[in-house]
Amino acid sequence: MRFSLFAHMERWDATVGHRELMENLVELVQLAEKGGFSTVWTGEHHAMEYTVSPSPMPVLAYLAAKTETIRLGAGTLIAPFWNPIRAAGESALVDVISNGRLELGIARGAYQFEFDRLAGGMPAAEGGKHLRELLPAMQALWQGDYAHEGEIWQFPTSTSVPKPVQEQIPIWVAARSPESHEFAVENGYKIMVTPLMKDDAEVADLTEKTRDAVAKFPGAEKPEIMCLRHTHVHSADDPEGWRDAAAAVNRYYRTFDAWAGNRTTPTDGFLEPSPEEKFAGRAEFEPESLHRSAMIGTPDEVIERIKHYQELGVDEFGYWIDNSMTHEQKKASLELFVEEVVPAFA
Repeated sequence: MRFSLFAHMERWDATVGHRELMENLVELVQLAEKGGFSTVWTGEHHAMEYTVSPSPMPVLAYLAAKTETIRLGAGTLIAPFWNPIRAAGESALVDVISNGRLELGIARGAYQFEFDRLAGGMPAAEGGKHLRELLPAMQALWQGDYAHEGEIWQFPTSTSVPKPVQEQIPIWVAARSPESHEFAVENGYKIMVTPLMKDDAEVADLTEKTRDAVAKFPGAEKPEIMCLRHTHVHSADDPEGWRDAAAAVNRYYRTFDAWAGNRTTPTDGFLEPSPEEKFAGRAEFEPESLHRSAMIGTPDEVIERIKHYQELGVDEFGYWIDNSMTHEQKKASLELFVEEVVPAFA
């Protein structure tokens, strides 16, 4: 089992500046690197303060200069927002800057809010065709001269400048539907899954979809699977320590709901979380349910659940540190994870 850190700068009000958030992010990444984490991941989101990352590429390039060994994951590029030539060149440049440490994740995109502003209002659900066309084009551009005549993009002979340091940049596809799993397996890509607010039965279901996809393509190998979970570890001496984390994750998902609903115009990049009463009767928002779904618990509790993920076929556990908690709370949790959880999988 490998461990990776999934992190953004998250800003909940104007009292914390973006420069301070960047310094906090670097501190967490350096702590993860020292603690044996394999990769740090950061994603792409636009015009929303609670996930500050308009492009993973400059963030990863900066982190490359602040670290030595940890791999640098784009988790993920939103395919409809990129031209293949630009995506190939910028990815290769980060690989050069980091001396071959880039991991590249691609997704179709999810927030209609972003598609309304960056893709002319295209339905977010249509982003899958962009993903399936973008990846092969990028790989061809990394190899050399290539002209493209696709449904979405067309361009004359071009190439990626620079070329990656790695012979093959590892590619990860965010997968939920059977079709996405099949696309990844057929093309030899790795798979990242996110159960969100669902419990561990969803992890079993997602890994089963991968096995079904492998069975559909004779000779195909099982791809590596990364499972991403909101994570917070608290001391065994504080049996109620999970409650603050569950409340924070609740706030995070209510904010996610506000942005995903796309019904309210944000003010200077901020949206208030959807109100608690909207989710009355929704068990998945209850603290006890979030305690079971998010990776919240004592070190022993977390170790037991991650070992179960290992048995299900998960190769990498993504410690999703975004959760609306303070930097100090996040740092304390990550330190406890490094000290007591990681050694159990050495």
